[in-house]
Amino acid sequence: MPPASNVLLPLYIYPLPGAWEQLYRALSTYPNLSFTVILNPRNGPGASVFPDPNYSREIPKLNAQPNITTVGYVRTNYCRRSIKEVCQDVKRYAGWSTIPGLGVRGVFFDETPNLFSSEVAEYLEEVNRCVKGSEGMLGERLVIHNPGTVPDAGFATSGPDATTVVEESFAQYKSAIVQERLSSLLPYGWSRCCYIVHSVPREEIRELVMELRERGRYLFVTESNEDFYVKFGESWVDFVEAMQVQR
Repeated sequence: MPPASNVLLPLYIYPLPGAWEQLYRALSTYPNLSFTVILNPRNGPGASVFPDPNYSREIPKLNAQPNITTVGYVRTNYCRRSIKEVCQDVKRYAGWSTIPGLGVRGVFFDETPNLFSSEVAEYLEEVNRCVKGSEGMLGERLVIHNPGTVPDAGFATSGPDATTVVEESFAQYKSAIVQERLSSLLPYGWSRCCYIVHSVPREEIRELVMELRERGRYLFVTESNEDFYVKFGESWVDFVEAMQVQR
């Protein structure tokens, strides 16, 4: 049987009543399957101390589930945002934990570079420390980077807990150029790799999930070819089922 990977869900769906019902159903249907859910209220935590009433209602419901880890979305703009701004976002997420049930257990840093330089490495190490050192951040204080492609090996030495090494369409993932890049992943290892693949033919979902479970710990696969972070696609049930089945 392939390894037990986590569902990595960018949950950018605004939580009107019932909007997250498919996620709640999956959490209860597959209690032995772990979900890592990325929350993104306003392209980050937003300017307010706490999220709006709809988020404040739904996030504690998610956190009450035993098989879920919630992390907050923070954009780095390829390290062009100031470290001060990025850490302010992190601290805002950490501050949510002052309300019982509302806190998160880490941060998903989007738009991180894949090309190594000492300046970029120092920037990323500092924002990582901001997460790891935030008292209000709960649990393991998970740090995920998203360059969307295989980063240079230099980032692996003191890097994040996990890195999104693929954020591509199915056709692009299958291409020779992407497969060649993936062959250089040895410094990272299974537990530190995330794969996000969209535009997957529905009949290919199960086999692709089986393949990716051998490659990485955190996975998201969908047949949707647009707006795939703001809706549950038709293949959502197929995907979560494939995440725990044996061949």
